[in-house]
Amino acid sequence: MRNKVITIAGPTAVGKTKFAIEIARRFNGEIISCDSMQLYKFMNIGSAKPTREELSLVTHHLVDIIDPRVSFSVAEYQRLAKNSINEVFSKGKTPVISGGTGLYLNSLIYDMDFSSNPGNLEYRKSLEDIARTHGSQAVHEILKKEDPQAAEIIHPNNTKRIIRALERLKDGEGNVRPFSGVLKETDDYEMILIGLTRDRQELYDRINKRVDILVNQGLVDEVRELMSMGLTSDDISMKGIGYKEIIDYIDGKCDLETAIDTVKKNTRHYAKKQLTWYRRYDKINWLDISEYRNDEEAIEELVSWLEKRI
Repeated sequence: MRNKVITIAGPTAVGKTKFAIEIARRFNGEIISCDSMQLYKFMNIGSAKPTREELSLVTHHLVDIIDPRVSFSVAEYQRLAKNSINEVFSKGKTPVISGGTGLYLNSLIYDMDFSSNPGNLEYRKSLEDIARTHGSQAVHEILKKEDPQAAEIIHPNNTKRIIRALERLKDGEGNVRPFSGVLKETDDYEMILIGLTRDRQELYDRINKRVDILVNQGLVDEVRELMSMGLTSDDISMKGIGYKEIIDYIDGKCDLETAIDTVKKNTRHYAKKQLTWYRRYDKINWLDISEYRNDEEAIEELVSWLEKRI
């Protein structure tokens, strides 16, 4: 048990929280969030954070810890998450990673070095000039040509990381080497990677219903409160699905019904992208919840499967 980490991944609204809590309870675990939105304070509704009752059932890490007005990076997440993993290990317990942010999960699966690299200053300046003149997408297109896999891993809007990756593609001779090709699985622990999925229509129905629930819980008021704190659509934290669309409504760019429909559409699209991302992991073990009569039956099957491996 000492070096094993259980990870519950999957698309938004598939049911990760419920499964992760039950797995943590059965295997003497504590949950470490792998969700880029649940990290933020004050963003409780739109991020679909675990409820107070759910949080009381098992210890959670990396939930509600970062001010949304402060920038936050994958490197910072990796540091905090690995510290939490070691803390859980020190208690003789099992870390249970739960969440749907692929970049964050990558930082825990692979040995990704985010330390500063002086790089090629002249090359960096030329890339920064391109990004400033033509936008982040332009340098992302360069990365696509040099290393398509790295381009899939790095978000097109993450200019700093795109430029860092392009710098690392060049060695001292100015030759290109694959960024993604040097990624190797970490040997800090053994990760048991579980992917949850459901029938597509069932998943989409769950997404639509959850968005309606979030709106009824006060999503619009939450966004108004965040904006009163000085947050705008330019802040990374406010670019999350459910926030940016409601900002458009508040700013008068659309009516509320349109904003809600857009949240649903964007969330469904995001779920599809998440599934595509996770299917690239060779060692992921999939559990199709729709094949069982209910969630409880699926959980029992997963528990039985895990008992043979830990």
